Amino acid sequence: MNTEVRSVDPSHPDASVLEDGAHCLWRGGLVAFPTETFYGLGANATDRRAVARVFEVKGRPQSKPLLVLVDSAKMAESLALEVPDLARRLMATYWPGPLTLVFQASPELPAELGAGTGTVGIRMPGQPVARALVRAAGIPITAPSANPSGAEPPTTAAAVRRFFEGTVDLILDGGPTPGGRPSTILDVSISPPRLLRAGAVEIPGFR
Repeated sequence: MNTEVRSVDPSHPDASVLEDGAHCLWRGGLVAFPTETFYGLGANATDRRAVARVFEVKGRPQSKPLLVLVDSAKMAESLALEVPDLARRLMATYWPGPLTLVFQASPELPAELGAGTGTVGIRMPGQPVARALVRAAGIPITAPSANPSGAEPPTTAAAVRRFFEGTVDLILDGGPTPGGRPSTILDVSISPPRLLRAGAVEIPGFR
């Protein structure tokens, strides 16, 4: 398999490029794309075989969950068994942006996403390409960094290609990403909620 690379405007992505990405995801393919920090590795989060490919390609331990990107609070709510009032307020305040909220997962989602915990981490990205790709596909997509486990997360499409030439189907080249701190992760599936990872967003009361 040859890895296709398509250039994309990082601020105003072309609809035809996004459509190609969406078709790839619908077929169970893997698409690398820019996020607010690093390049992410996208697969259809509702497709168990596609999710398994992410773990296989990255060499990622099955014990490490995969977070999921959505394009709206409505899509997030469709993936969660329950959305507490606090979570709704946080989504309204910090989304789109680098805040991942962990919910009790819908039983329709592959259990592998949450590493068998029954939960799922969900984020609405602020980066236009990432959010537009989810919207074009109409499905939630995975978004671990596009690197083998243990390697430096990539900030360029060229770095992704060096890692995954021939194993990732499509790379959307939106130029260099800034790197920096990862998303903050807050578990709202329990009460009181618990901060799992401090990151780019600081939430009053959670440190």
